[in-house]
Amino acid sequence: MIPTRITGRITLAGLVMGALLSLPQASFAAPLSASGTPGATASMEDENSAAAAVTAKLDKKQFQNVKATVDNGIATLTGTVEMYEYKADAAKRAQKVKGIAAVRNQIEVSGPSVPDDQLKAKLVEKLQYDRVGYGNAFNAISVDVQNGVVTLAGHARTYVDRDSAMALVSMYPGVKDVNEEIQVDPVSQMDDRIRMEVARSVYGFPSLNKYAIDPAKPIRISVQNGNVELYGVVDTKADKDVAYLRANSVPGVFGVKNYLQVANETPEDNANNKVKQN
Repeated sequence: MIPTRITGRITLAGLVMGALLSLPQASFAAPLSASGTPGATASMEDENSAAAAVTAKLDKKQFQNVKATVDNGIATLTGTVEMYEYKADAAKRAQKVKGIAAVRNQIEVSGPSVPDDQLKAKLVEKLQYDRVGYGNAFNAISVDVQNGVVTLAGHARTYVDRDSAMALVSMYPGVKDVNEEIQVDPVSQMDDRIRMEVARSVYGFPSLNKYAIDPAKPIRISVQNGNVELYGVVDTKADKDVAYLRANSVPGVFGVKNYLQVANETPEDNANNKVKQN
């Protein structure tokens, strides 16, 4: 026979154990997903919420064919838009969504196709007149086009000049994508002085002041830490040589690289002349 006192303890222990077993299982473990991974359900909800937020940011007519998914904080954009400007804008909008760490932009530009040579000529013309009156002659931005993909390289005097060139190209029909490789010249009071003095020296020479008449076709002057580079197209080799000598005569100039092209000369001739002066 079991003593009454022991029986009471067994009964109490049984009641406590029964109460514990009756508690909801969620009190002892994190929620499980369908695969049995703790916390996966909450993570999936966060990603679905982020994807919905990105989609809301793209609730514009130009993005009607764009879809967004989110995985581990990376938003992937797919679909089509009419212009490259819209593709770039979609990525910027997605990047602003809370919880998005990066954007994988796989949107395709489905707008009109333009032959590469024709597209390059139009973009060069547009850039020639970009920011006229704001030191346009101190920008030397080059354009290359391959299968509708535009590469911008060369030099810009400021970040504003670079961004303006990017915006202009992005809005042009036929551009499928843009690679930005423009170097922004360093900020320097010495370089600013050299730019102005080289411009005065070059354009002030009688045979060269004609290049200051058309703002789209100047002798372009780029300066980096006292080193001068000349770009553009001149009428004769004599003009090219004089421009080089005039730039090299400015006090404080460490060296001059003459990338001026002579009209109607072959690329090989221009390359040989450049080597001689560098």
